[in-house]
Amino acid sequence: MKIVEKENIEEIVKVLKEDGVIAYPTDTVYGLAVRYFSNNAKENLINKKNRPLEKSFPIMVSDIEMLKDIANVSDRDEKIINKLMPGPLTVILNKKDNGTIAVRMASDKYIKEIIKTLNEPIYLTSANKSNEPVCKNIEEVLSAKLSDLIVKGTPGNDKPSTIVDLSSKEIVILREGPISKDEILNVV
Repeated sequence: MKIVEKENIEEIVKVLKEDGVIAYPTDTVYGLAVRYFSNNAKENLINKKNRPLEKSFPIMVSDIEMLKDIANVSDRDEKIINKLMPGPLTVILNKKDNGTIAVRMASDKYIKEIIKTLNEPIYLTSANKSNEPVCKNIEEVLSAKLSDLIVKGTPGNDKPSTIVDLSSKEIVILREGPISKDEILNVV
């Protein structure tokens, strides 16, 4: 398994374009990423994580414009996103076509550049098999054998992101992480 530096954007994007899985140090824990618009890549990720088909993955976008291409963003949602993202926050929004989608915004300049170069969002989920502990360092990622490429780095925080559901009129905190409920409610 190959290990590369974050700066090696061209090689990382090449693996993603070939529907490969990359392991990437996020602002919370190590994550696994694949292309959003590829069913093959998504199936590859599902198989590696041993995840039930009905469970969806969160996505990561480079900016709010990319987000608006795939999800409905109300004025309230945009206020929260502009104030608290990028950061350790996952928002659940209504997709443009149907259903909902969980979204993170890239805070790391390299992952942001990877997404922009790829020109599509990525699925980004914790680096672990379903119902097992998340990988917090490169040694754990190597031993888990979940990715085609590992990007060197140190995750920013052991605590997973805060998850807030903005898909209805009511703001619902599904998981409190580094960003508190009060911080979110104070924005609106």
